[in-house]
Amino acid sequence: MTTVVEAMLDTYPTDLGGVDPDRLASCIEACVTCAQACTACADACLAEPMVGRLTRCIRTNADCAVVCAATAAVLSRHTGFDVEVALAVLNACATACRACGDECGRHADMHEHCRVCAEACRRCEQACAELIASLKTTFPA
Repeated sequence: MTTVVEAMLDTYPTDLGGVDPDRLASCIEACVTCAQACTACADACLAEPMVGRLTRCIRTNADCAVVCAATAAVLSRHTGFDVEVALAVLNACATACRACGDECGRHADMHEHCRVCAEACRRCEQACAELIASLKTTFPA
């Protein structure tokens, strides 16, 4: 089954310039999924009885959601593709996902939403790392 991301990449009117379309689609999808998970997790944290103990988690979730959404947007645009910008946002996204995954992981035993979010963060961090490696191979410095 073709995803919307894959369909949009397939309909792009010109070549993607050597960017691996499968890794690109996987990364965009992981970023969108992670942004949603982080937004929902932050909201769930706000509903917890001991919300004061989750301040750092809420902040990390909010930051990660914004970075993931921005990364998905940058990766979805190919006209005038700039590999340096793509690598910068991918590195930022991987860093935000690592931080959020670690923070949510600390609460995963007590809060199921944190466990789910940590998993989404780990998947997104991995997808970013795979696309970074692919871009560095295709566009050596």
